[in-house]
Amino acid sequence: MQNNAEKIKLLGQWIEQSDSFVFFGGAGVSTESGIPDFRSADGLYNEKSEIPPERIISHTFFKMHPKEFFEFYKTKMVYTKAKPSVTHMTLARLEKEGKCKAVITQNIDGLHQAAGSVNVLELHGSIYRNYCIKCGRPYDLDAVMTGKGIRLGDGRFDGVPVCECGGIIKPDVVLYEESLDESVLKESVSLISNTPMLIIGGTSLNVYPAAGLLQHFRGSHIVLINKEPTPFDENADLLIQGALGDVFKEL
Repeated sequence: MQNNAEKIKLLGQWIEQSDSFVFFGGAGVSTESGIPDFRSADGLYNEKSEIPPERIISHTFFKMHPKEFFEFYKTKMVYTKAKPSVTHMTLARLEKEGKCKAVITQNIDGLHQAAGSVNVLELHGSIYRNYCIKCGRPYDLDAVMTGKGIRLGDGRFDGVPVCECGGIIKPDVVLYEESLDESVLKESVSLISNTPMLIIGGTSLNVYPAAGLLQHFRGSHIVLINKEPTPFDENADLLIQGALGDVFKEL
């Protein structure tokens, strides 16, 4: 049985021999940048709170309780001080070298772009794109983080960012009960269907429909890198159980 060092060496050989590859990543790509994931023991979903996080980041909760939604969103889902990890940086370098054709990410933090990656498909949106739900006007992250919002009866503001037209400014992130962007899905399917090698990293592969995209792969090699077992392990041609940073710093 190969150890991880031997597997990483083999992965390097496959990347060198392959025309290109597509990277499909999840929360584990950004945990090494200090951003917590959702489902691990220390993740957001396991935090003790009066209202379950899954409920807070749902479309219904956003519509009914925008003040509480933004209190959670601003403190638990936006990490503007986070820096790209070695994984982000290596993928950006491999894109410049013509090897990484695209990054398909479930993350909303924009760290792939911060590292220099250009062809990034964000399945669940981005904290850096925001829009008015009433008139559609686009806003940057600063408008969400510093916008005064709706004035309460006692003269205070409630922290809900509001457009000049009076509509609430919503982050362009996919909440529970919302559908993924069809154009992003279509392009992701095309990339996965046509790539000779697919590298999957830092994802439990339990989130659908994102995880379902892998069924479209028709290439030669599937590489799966994750600390914990996933439902897809038996389908991988190369399975590396370990930290992404330990793998990508060698590539």
